[in-house]
Amino acid sequence: MLEDLDKNLSFLELKCRRPVEHLLAGEYRSVFRGRGVEFEDVRPYQPGDDVRTMDWKVTARTGVAHIKRHIEEREQFVYLLVDLSGSILHGADGKTRRTVVEVCSLITMAAIKNQDRVGLVLFTDRVEMIIPPGKGRSHAMRIMDALLNFQPQGKGTGFAEMFTTFGHLARKHSATFVVSDFLSSDFLQEMQALTLRHDMNAIRIESSSVTKTKISGLVRMKDAESGRQRVVDLKSGDGDDGSVLRQQMVEAGVNLMELAVGQDCVESLAGFFHARQRMVTR
Repeated sequence: MLEDLDKNLSFLELKCRRPVEHLLAGEYRSVFRGRGVEFEDVRPYQPGDDVRTMDWKVTARTGVAHIKRHIEEREQFVYLLVDLSGSILHGADGKTRRTVVEVCSLITMAAIKNQDRVGLVLFTDRVEMIIPPGKGRSHAMRIMDALLNFQPQGKGTGFAEMFTTFGHLARKHSATFVVSDFLSSDFLQEMQALTLRHDMNAIRIESSSVTKTKISGLVRMKDAESGRQRVVDLKSGDGDDGSVLRQQMVEAGVNLMELAVGQDCVESLAGFFHARQRMVTR
């Protein structure tokens, strides 16, 4: 069993490595950059130093001219906030989770290649697992292993506790990816508030369901999270095509990527990064 898990993880890394090295790392870097420069320390003034960097408070206190030293802030914090509720894990074929695993692994490897720190929060109706931000291949493999193999306890979806936890974790500006099918409705206000401090991105996983087929009329459906059954009128439009969510995300200032189960994650991510880059350069 452990050998099979190791093989699956190694295969996932190999599958993601080539597109990251040849395409996604560059696209990622063009969008998600450090935030300029940050203060490092002060040192005594030397002839030729730019007087505009003079630290007048330290100079006045010590009686010796000092300047401020700054370093370029390249390192970025990246967080993956990943929904593992029943609606994501339902189905014997596991295609929905595989799509989530692949897109998150590609983001992780692109960020790690860019020397960024990546953190992970897995959630259902509770916070299931936290991996604090870290760097390097071994850290990336730890995140990918959790995405691939972690078995959650909860089945529902609860954004409130997860966002509260994330708020305590992310003290610095972070590029944040919330990965979910967004079937719950308690996320919008919290995400909008977080856009004031973080670069918020949502990846909506679109499950293949009867709403994508030619079936119309009344259909009895079982909620994968609560286990309850209800009758849905597909003809009346109960199966949402995502237009409402798109409008909500635009109004909240959140960048939305829509990814169908089984869709090419590399192509979709490259398109999303490219669209983000066009917005930055306008």
